[in-house]
Amino acid sequence: MKKKFKDRVNLAGLLWGVVLLVGCRGELPVLHSEGDQVDPNPGSAKRIKGMFLLNEGNMGSNKCSIDYLDCVSGMYSRNIYAERNPGVVKELGDVGNDIAIYGDKLFAVINCSHFVEVMDVRTGKHLGAVNITNCRYITFNEGKAYVSSYAGPVQIDPNARPGKVVEFDVNTLQIEREVVVGYQPEEMVITNGRLYVANSGGYRFPNYDRTVSVVDLSTFKVVNTIDVAINLHRMEQDRYGNIYVSSRGNYDGQGSDVYVIDAKTETVKGRLGVAASEMCMSGDSIYMVSTEWSNVSMSNRVSYTLYDVKRKEVVSRHFITDGTEEEIKLPYGLAVNPESKEIFVTDATNYVSPGYLYCFTPEGKKKWKVRAGDIPAHMVFTEKVLR
Repeated sequence: MKKKFKDRVNLAGLLWGVVLLVGCRGELPVLHSEGDQVDPNPGSAKRIKGMFLLNEGNMGSNKCSIDYLDCVSGMYSRNIYAERNPGVVKELGDVGNDIAIYGDKLFAVINCSHFVEVMDVRTGKHLGAVNITNCRYITFNEGKAYVSSYAGPVQIDPNARPGKVVEFDVNTLQIEREVVVGYQPEEMVITNGRLYVANSGGYRFPNYDRTVSVVDLSTFKVVNTIDVAINLHRMEQDRYGNIYVSSRGNYDGQGSDVYVIDAKTETVKGRLGVAASEMCMSGDSIYMVSTEWSNVSMSNRVSYTLYDVKRKEVVSRHFITDGTEEEIKLPYGLAVNPESKEIFVTDATNYVSPGYLYCFTPEGKKKWKVRAGDIPAHMVFTEKVLR
């Protein structure tokens, strides 16, 4: 009996030691990334060295992750953040909503975890974080970051409060100013010392917002409100003084469209007559992908449109030219390499399984396809080599 008791004590001690070992953050095992050689002949990448892809992860799953495409070697690596930051609790968090580079830093906006993750763009390692409630998108100007925020809980609420834009210093990561804008603000652009914010009002369904808030960056006050259309979302700007903002419509009788704002007069000068869930400006071209849901047909209407902003006309309704769009179940993310002009489209599949990243030539022919994380969505290109 004494020996059995002693064996049980030793076993309990061993198990307790294992618990202590696992519980110690410094002893956590490294979760190695995995990768695929997607392009055996990647070409002569000069300025653009790579691309980061932020996978949103389904809401509530805490599965946001970052993948990396090495444009020099043609290697695609999945989940690099976990490998490079084994000591960060819960890794990236819940729902990645935007990713951007400014200077030597990589910024990821984590919507439902309410913070902006800041990393070293050369290593992917954690540098810090900025806590911002229900944060959505990020843009930069003269050493400052600007983040749109729903400023309230993640829930549909007809009485949801107005949103805000938060300014923080990119070096100190300290919040410096805030300004109240419209309801549930989304993407932003900056031009001529003014920040333009697309307000959706998505939480206040069916009473959507329909405005763009104009913020003077010197005073950080709203100086104008432009009436555009309901449920605004994406924003891009061209070199001719125009701002393009997408409206998602109401998913019933009013469909999606893209509206053009004259930045000089701050008035709406027209619309493109094109639905857009995603927009990407490359030179004088806007690439637009639409996955437009209809509560009437209970299905998505998908389109791939190319619009020339100089000629002011639709160039193509099918910028994927080889029929590959037929295998993409749910087009979700869109980007164009500013150097090679390769087109990248992500497929979210069913929102809960790993999605895919497609690479097309500038002519719209498929080059390769690779498995990504759950809901691959947001991409940013880097001129730095990831070490």
